[in-house]
Amino acid sequence: MPSSVHTLVVKVGTSTLTAGTPHLNRRRMLEIAQQIVRVREQGVRVALVSSGAMAAGRERIGLNGAKKVSLPEKQMLAAVGQSYLMAIWEQVFGMFDVRVAQVLLTRADLSDRRRYLNARDTLLTILAHGIVPIVNENDAVTTEEIRVGDNDNLSALVANVLSADLLLILSDIEGLFTADPRKDKRAQLISEVTEIDDRIRALAGGSKSGLGVGGMLTKIQAAELATRSGCMTIVAHGGRPDIIVDAANLKPVGTRFLPTVNRIESRKRWILSERTSGAFVADDGAVRALRSGKSLLPVGVREVLGEFERGEFVAVHDLNGREVARGITRYSARDAARIAGRRSDQIEKVLGYSYAPLLIHADDLVVL
Repeated sequence: MPSSVHTLVVKVGTSTLTAGTPHLNRRRMLEIAQQIVRVREQGVRVALVSSGAMAAGRERIGLNGAKKVSLPEKQMLAAVGQSYLMAIWEQVFGMFDVRVAQVLLTRADLSDRRRYLNARDTLLTILAHGIVPIVNENDAVTTEEIRVGDNDNLSALVANVLSADLLLILSDIEGLFTADPRKDKRAQLISEVTEIDDRIRALAGGSKSGLGVGGMLTKIQAAELATRSGCMTIVAHGGRPDIIVDAANLKPVGTRFLPTVNRIESRKRWILSERTSGAFVADDGAVRALRSGKSLLPVGVREVLGEFERGEFVAVHDLNGREVARGITRYSARDAARIAGRRSDQIEKVLGYSYAPLLIHADDLVVL
């Protein structure tokens, strides 16, 4: 469990944004924005994963919320509603002089290594400029083969991309209960879950409002994905006063799912489990820098071995051919060979562009 939160991903479901009505609730959205602004003022980076595009589309064109629609109609509603939803978010955050950026993702964006890195670089750059990224699945064009399926799981993937400390999933229920509280008055809130097993999965119920895609089951799936990558997850009621502020300050709210490993260990396991596609041969100074926790810079690389693309796993060898580290490269073998031995400020001059001033970032590197 983290002692403090540095990066927070907040997921708001459709039922939270509508406050139980068929339409988007501006007051609720303003409360969410105001809380995010307060958390940011504490020095926490915040990304918002927002559902509600189809609900916004229904509202925009005046379609009855009870009417069933086909897949093309759903995509049409998402296309109409997404711009409408973003316009409202931009308006409410603008009241606090906070800028927002729309980021639409599909599973393909997060499965392919290069697109995963591009998505990560984009999100991190948005955060670095003090802008709140508002993420949603690209429902207007996605098909079953490439869609994530629900914004609960999408929020867990975003938390993984950002190496977040906390994922907060806001819904129309207080958290995970021992039974369905709508049917069993004896149901009790489970305040903390240390391990997600079959017993925990069996407690999951369906969507209460009918307006959203995910129920408690998808929240359990998201929590399992996030905790396995070292991110604590909280499921709580989106209408509870100061819920985002309290969660960011690690106060006891909702159901807390504890990470099974810390973030660094999880990342190391992931990197070490993959096969390398090539290698960088580093000089003695670069090897010493790696062992002291530094990134691998092109100036310390003598040779590039093998064929690989940006985002693939690459080993780092010393001058005697021993593997001293491995990690995720920011440049392809072809580009790395062109900038090997050069200073970081020469990368753009040589290549015509620059992804980063380094070959492997320390966060993406495991020293053996």
